[in-house]
Amino acid sequence: MPPIIQFDHVSVSAHEKTILSDISFTLSAGEKAVLCGKSGSGKSSVLKTLLGLLPIKLGTVYFQGTPLTPASVQTIRSCAAYIGQEPMLGADNVRDALILPFQFKAHRGHQPTEAQLIEVLQRLKLPADILKQQSSRISGGEKQRIALARGLLLGKTLYLLDEVTSALDAESKQAVFEVFSDPALTVLSVAHDPEWLELCSIIFELEAGQLTEVKRHGNT
Repeated sequence: MPPIIQFDHVSVSAHEKTILSDISFTLSAGEKAVLCGKSGSGKSSVLKTLLGLLPIKLGTVYFQGTPLTPASVQTIRSCAAYIGQEPMLGADNVRDALILPFQFKAHRGHQPTEAQLIEVLQRLKLPADILKQQSSRISGGEKQRIALARGLLLGKTLYLLDEVTSALDAESKQAVFEVFSDPALTVLSVAHDPEWLELCSIIFELEAGQLTEVKRHGNT
């Protein structure tokens, strides 16, 4: 079975500056990986390249064995949940934000029940009455968990995460850890949190846009 994600000697440039240089790695279904390195090392650029937001100068990115092209990029976007440090919820209140994707053709007819909404919120240590709150009035950590809840309701199995535990307290962080302990979920993340690094089975070290080290289960 081919890896779910493969970067094959990928280089990326933006504004005449090389931001990723000759990056190669694979990620199989169910694996949890984290990209580490100093600010500006290219961590978030890896996620953006995978989502087709940055043009590939050299090499090839594969998703489920298929080369990523402008024509095929929609495949990964439909399969993946991208959650950044300050997610855009896209609706005035939390309930509408959670059910927003179910208004579209691909998910129409699969709108979650009230019980399903409350169950996924409880998993993420969010109270049921947050459904009534205005999106503009909830914290960054709550927005991250609402975005994660939306991915779970949609049945997403690939999660691209950019510092998703940075705004969480210890209890909320543990709830997120428990969600991602599910072997059915594949994770490629950016993080500095030592506890998150401990959770991940693969650590990709980046420096100045280059992959300098790969550690698996704590070993080189």
